[in-house]
Amino acid sequence: MHPHEPRPRWVATTPPRPVPPVRVRRMPYLGPPFYASPPRWGFPPLAWRWPTSVPGTRTRVPVSVDRVRALARQAAVALWMMAAVAVFAAAAEVWRYVLLVQSRTGALSRSVVTTSDALVVAGAVLAIGMGLLALGLTLWWLIQARGAATDLGGHEPARPDWQVLACLVIPGLNLVVPGSVLAELEHAVLRRPVTDRPRPGRLIVWWWVTWALSGLLFTATLLWRLRSGVQAQADGVLLNAATYLAAAAVAALTALVVRALTALLAPIDPASVRLMRVIKIDGAPDPPLRPGRPAGAVR
Repeated sequence: MHPHEPRPRWVATTPPRPVPPVRVRRMPYLGPPFYASPPRWGFPPLAWRWPTSVPGTRTRVPVSVDRVRALARQAAVALWMMAAVAVFAAAAEVWRYVLLVQSRTGALSRSVVTTSDALVVAGAVLAIGMGLLALGLTLWWLIQARGAATDLGGHEPARPDWQVLACLVIPGLNLVVPGSVLAELEHAVLRRPVTDRPRPGRLIVWWWVTWALSGLLFTATLLWRLRSGVQAQADGVLLNAATYLAAAAVAALTALVVRALTALLAPIDPASVRLMRVIKIDGAPDPPLRPGRPAGAVR
């Protein structure tokens, strides 16, 4: 070391004190857990077992999509029957109008008039009965389809079910709200973004227009029947026939809408899928045999 260079100075310091351990306060043992009421979580007090099938009983609750598909079939059958009955009632009203025209120039047979009256009454009763049945099944399908679309889409519909049912009985709203409800359902089953405005398809638009026109025609028919006079009664018969034909058109379009929306909601029907089974294999190599095990091998 050179004599003019400063010598290093070593300074000794005490080591830092150790960090005191954090004391965890232990709570005294108070016994097993205690609940004010039986808890709702946990497994049932049963041992695991494979599900069994009892003949004549349902083994599982069908999922919502299966329920919607089953209701769609029932509603479609009722709607097509309603359309057929409405066409029959319209034909009975047209025959009555023909008889009214013929009665201007001559007398009619009593049996013909009685038959015509019976057909008109039977057509009206059948149309009302089938209409109520088709309406009930279609509304049930609609509620189930909205629930299935909510489960698959992950978001709630714009209107609750009670508002939809209430708007169907309010005059004026029952001509507008059903179309928007079907448009919202179509928007949901097509998995479109929630922020987008629902745009109904062509089938929904045709159904909406037919539904509104049939409602207006039904109202006009009721108001026209309040008039008196022979000509007013004859015109009322034609209006009745037109109302029945409009109801048949609404029923047919409703059946098509139900089928289309159900197909979008559940594209594949498990009942239509054929189960395939291997019967015979030709030309395949033999599978390798299991190697033998010595007598003293450990299992």
